[in-house]
Amino acid sequence: MPPLFICGVVMSLYEIVELSNGDVVLRRVDDESSEPFVRIQFSEESLNYLGGSKFEVAKSMIEAGMDAANEETQDQEFHDAQEETDHVEGYVLH
Repeated sequence: MPPLFICGVVMSLYEIVELSNGDVVLRRVDDESSEPFVRIQFSEESLNYLGGSKFEVAKSMIEAGMDAANEETQDQEFHDAQEETDHVEGYVLH
């Protein structure tokens, strides 16, 4: 599947899959041979505790990490924009 173009920006599609060895990974849809972005491997003890919900737990962990990274990026962009505004001559903060 080719990359997706939105407003001139290349967007890749990602998938969360369980590999044959039991690891759950986040990887690009169009490149199964590349190294996954995230790999989750559960211990035997945790697998016994999770029962049949391993994939759902791993998916939730990956989604929470993506949400946290997105929030951090937005916070940094806001901070950078704030710094630019603070340095504009003639700018008055009320």
